[in-house]
Amino acid sequence: MRGLVALVLAGLLAAASPAAAGLDEADVTILAFDELDGWEEDDHAAALEVFLETCRILDDAQWRPICNLAQAHSGPAKQFFELFFRPVLIEDSAVPLFTAYYEPEILGARRPTARFNIPVYRKPPELSSGALWFTREEIETGGILNGRGLEIAWVEDPVELQFLQIQGSGRIRLRDGSAIRLGYAGSNGHRYRSLGDELVRRGIYSPHQVSAPVIRAWVRRNPQEGADLLLHNPSYVFFREVGHVPADRGPLGAMNRSITAHRTLAVDPEYTPLGAPVWLEKDGAEPFNRLMIAQDTGSRIKGAQRADIFFGTGDEAGRLAGQIRDPGRMVTLLPIQQAYALKPEG
Repeated sequence: MRGLVALVLAGLLAAASPAAAGLDEADVTILAFDELDGWEEDDHAAALEVFLETCRILDDAQWRPICNLAQAHSGPAKQFFELFFRPVLIEDSAVPLFTAYYEPEILGARRPTARFNIPVYRKPPELSSGALWFTREEIETGGILNGRGLEIAWVEDPVELQFLQIQGSGRIRLRDGSAIRLGYAGSNGHRYRSLGDELVRRGIYSPHQVSAPVIRAWVRRNPQEGADLLLHNPSYVFFREVGHVPADRGPLGAMNRSITAHRTLAVDPEYTPLGAPVWLEKDGAEPFNRLMIAQDTGSRIKGAQRADIFFGTGDEAGRLAGQIRDPGRMVTLLPIQQAYALKPEG
């Protein structure tokens, strides 16, 4: 084992991976593990198990030997992380913010009915990644996609569909008890606008009153104004049907692997490499310190100290996720040489 460790360390010292573009203007501080609040008390074995979900697909000279060792590791998981990584605090000018997301599950059908009459679309073939396309209003009221056979399923509630689009993945529960699992396929390229922020701007609610249940109830009580509110968000997300993920596993993240409740983070890859372990110190009403893995991204997740915590599947996960909007600190664990390449001595 010592010989294998020596070879891995030699490989790590050979070359540093290029930094992401966002790191050029960031403040970088290398920390010691004893500077991480609660590091000693976490379940490092649980974090290592999640790390292995995506580590094996990292095609990078800095990560490949570490991933090989992780797969063969039989000792304490905490020791593994301390031996091969260094904690790196990456900061920009933005205030740290940590929110949460979940995998919605809503009712629907494979074919349109009187009850289920709102289509869930797959991506049109002419829509290229990153291109600016028609707005939500143009898609939903202009009939642009009618008759093209792009419907995956049909649902009954436009609010639930938009929440599904905001989360980027989910499940449609059919009447026979089976489910259609949806993954993110692309968007129309327009920037997301918050429905809650718009209700506050209109003077209907104050910021501390807004939540997903409040938005849902208001739209249902005010169908005409509610329809107008839903069109306020020009962003529109398209889905693909995911058929190879077992029902007991999480949805696919940005790395095309199942993500894990309370251990997966969505991050900005301009600052945090996908697949990296991240030590999260979340403050707020229910604080926690936990080693998580950066396995996902999100259109709203921008910045060095901005992340989304995956809370799981279903209504209860959604209720809990909607309560998270907290300050704190996240510290990325990077391979040793990669860490010191960001902060050269002297």
